[in-house]
Amino acid sequence: MAVYTDVPDDELAAFVAEYDLGAVTAFKGIAEGVENSNFLLRTERGSYILTLYEKRVRAEDLPFFLGLMEHLAGRGFACPTPVRGRDGIALRRLCNRPAAIVTFLEGLWPRRIHAVHCAGVGGAMAQLHLAGEGFALSRANDLSLAGWRRLLDASAERAHEVRPDLARELAAELAWLEANWPTDLPAGVIHADLFPDNIFFRGDRMSGVIDFYFACNDAFAYDVAIGLNAWCFEPDGSFNVTKARALLTRYEATRPLSAAEYAALPVLARGSALRFLLTRLYDWLNHPPGAFVKPKDPLEYLQKLRFHQGVRDVGSYGLG
Repeated sequence: MAVYTDVPDDELAAFVAEYDLGAVTAFKGIAEGVENSNFLLRTERGSYILTLYEKRVRAEDLPFFLGLMEHLAGRGFACPTPVRGRDGIALRRLCNRPAAIVTFLEGLWPRRIHAVHCAGVGGAMAQLHLAGEGFALSRANDLSLAGWRRLLDASAERAHEVRPDLARELAAELAWLEANWPTDLPAGVIHADLFPDNIFFRGDRMSGVIDFYFACNDAFAYDVAIGLNAWCFEPDGSFNVTKARALLTRYEATRPLSAAEYAALPVLARGSALRFLLTRLYDWLNHPPGAFVKPKDPLEYLQKLRFHQGVRDVGSYGLG
């Protein structure tokens, strides 16, 4: 989450007047994240999140994202629910941008990650994968193999500014993944961005998942691989097998992984590492001077990629 667009008081009041939420009592920008402009909105009826969708989010994808949240919440999954205006419409416009209000989730994302958090992530991810069944809309993952090729092509010429010979190393990895990427794995709706700041806890208990704006249809095990990269490495770059075991064991307690999914995890984890490396690399090289949001270090994911390149089976992730 982040703030790119200021909302004048008069435009905010007119926008909120289209809902049955009462008058605005407080309004504050949320500074975390990188994609959209987000605000904590308090009204006479309660607390909400107001999101203005910026240029990186395609308007044609918004019905999928908002509809998915409604679908998941209707299946009992803990996530924000879009709020509809008095006319029954959830997706509106504010400050010349698509905008929506969603319900507020209580909880905090963990700044220091422990195995109990990783277990909560595994359970939540499995619940999400099952709850997404039957959702009528679909969205292709535009940040899979074809998208990685485009990102690499856009960044290769300047990649040496981040690390010498980086473009060559990434090109070799992408070629390997293109030749070895698994197909025909169990698939459905995945979150695709379940990082620590997108899942809330109250104490040690998971209280909800937010930020569905990378959600798409893809292999469930690819979502698991993203989780391994996002939650199971220490700040020094070492892989924590105890955290990985907690994540995978809790996932399997709700949705068992098939033998094919187990076998594919090392390749999927390499692909996940390359995906976030490439998006971070592109953002690092194309960061506007003076921009509010600081780009994340792409080399963090180079270290993770190299770890997964050495993995031969899921024993390295804590399972036999």
